[in-house]
Amino acid sequence: MVDFIGIERVQELVGRRGAARFIEELAGEIEADFLRWDLFDKSPRHATHSPVGVIELMPASDGRLYAFKYVNGHPKNTAVGLLTVTAFGVLADVETGYPLLLSELTLTTALRTAATSALAAQRMARAGSRVMGLIGNGAQSEFQTLALHHMLGVREVRLFDTDPRATDKLERNLARLCLHDLKVVRCASTAAAVSGADIITTVTADKRNATILTPELIKPGVHLNAVGGDCPGKTELHPDILRRADARVVVEFEPQSRIEGEIQQMDAAFPVTELTQVLAGRVPGRVSDRDVTIFDSVGFALEDFSSLRYLLRVHHEERGAQQQIDLVPDLDDPKDLFALLARGSAAKPARVAAAAGVAS
Repeated sequence: MVDFIGIERVQELVGRRGAARFIEELAGEIEADFLRWDLFDKSPRHATHSPVGVIELMPASDGRLYAFKYVNGHPKNTAVGLLTVTAFGVLADVETGYPLLLSELTLTTALRTAATSALAAQRMARAGSRVMGLIGNGAQSEFQTLALHHMLGVREVRLFDTDPRATDKLERNLARLCLHDLKVVRCASTAAAVSGADIITTVTADKRNATILTPELIKPGVHLNAVGGDCPGKTELHPDILRRADARVVVEFEPQSRIEGEIQQMDAAFPVTELTQVLAGRVPGRVSDRDVTIFDSVGFALEDFSSLRYLLRVHHEERGAQQQIDLVPDLDDPKDLFALLARGSAAKPARVAAAAGVAS
């Protein structure tokens, strides 16, 4: 039997711990694994693109455990009442190859993305950053706000989305969180939302080379969480922002980010730093309060590995609706897989005979 965590179980686990604590603990797991960076077998995700979206597989292993995530990204889905992103994942034992956990990762991906953003911002944003401009108020926006509020002390969030209904939704959800020390400001433009911001987070969804932020909007000292650009042909930042003399760009896994991140716009010699170097203290997240720091986040399989490992641990710690599924056969003779069908075939005549007896 294999442990199973569905949407309801994740809701239960987050509810028991509280969303802010859950995100912070998850950030701790992610940081711990980034600090073990050299132990991991890493590769860019395998992506299958279509004109309307992408389906990806994201594997990672530390030699003891193996994890993969299936995830899609289809920005037009919301027009027909479907999610833009859905995901599930598996955590397995390397020694036997047996799966240990099958889990939803749609909700969990939103939590881990926000946790990673906050983790990076802790090292890269100026001390005392309290104002965030949030461009893109869709499915990821509440998670980003909660993570940056809880882990960095953001006290004002300035909202803008080209779809006013998305901002309506975000305002309602933030009101439900009852974050009394958080000021929410609705803005009429990107420029208004980023005015006076210490941190700018972009989480737009369109699969295109967009220019959400232009150079004149970026003031010295600001930290950018560029989250929405996460596949080839999908970006949010004008390339001149990356080229600034005072810019410092951090990525999760350089070979993947060169294909999918904001740095896909740059040549191969463009210098970047991997997040593991910053978390380990080998490279500073910022040197000066006037640096423009950019976390070019595309989402990396290591974060899903950490999430699945964390989910399995919390699943066992917390009482509640723990479930298992018969995903792998349990055999008396592991060389006799056909016995599973033989048992079924042997049982069928008896059931037929019994049914015939009842009918007569």
